[in-house]
Amino acid sequence: MTVLITPRLRLEPLNDCHVDGLYRLNSDPVVMRYITGRPETLDDTRQMVARVKGRWAEFGYSWWAFQRLDDDEVIGMGCIQHLNRDPAGPLETGWRLSQSAWGQGYASEAARHMVGWAFATLKPELICAICQPENTASSTVMQRLGMTYSGTGRWYDMDCARYDVTATQWAASPARKAYEAEA
Repeated sequence: MTVLITPRLRLEPLNDCHVDGLYRLNSDPVVMRYITGRPETLDDTRQMVARVKGRWAEFGYSWWAFQRLDDDEVIGMGCIQHLNRDPAGPLETGWRLSQSAWGQGYASEAARHMVGWAFATLKPELICAICQPENTASSTVMQRLGMTYSGTGRWYDMDCARYDVTATQWAASPARKAYEAEA
């Protein structure tokens, strides 16, 4: 399983040692408002980690825990997975961060490395990301990745805006240049 290192973060495939940190993240109703609309229970978090471990075994990619390098604190999580969990669908990236980590560039940093890794390793034609239209913080990160708005649709039982970046667009993007400089 792939560990990614950014200038400030270590992205580790989710495992049981991350449960407590992920529960703190996923039990925050403000963090979860655009994701599921409700905070998770500890049992929800444990079940999610078990599902994600299975996806790592099946696909070789899934969700990472974002741990700060300076203190090992879990401050977020992010993924490369199939949109709507459908293996026939395009690859999707996504993320969430604890409120204490908002506005510090961690989402953009982690997303660059997840997307850069995916294009270099998995070689998809495109990678997408979705968010509820009101989630302007996430759509801003998507735009920083070189993604462009491609429409709205219903994924994960929510109406969402979709953003895409093709392999060609990624290759020419400032985000790719930043990723390569940081790798």
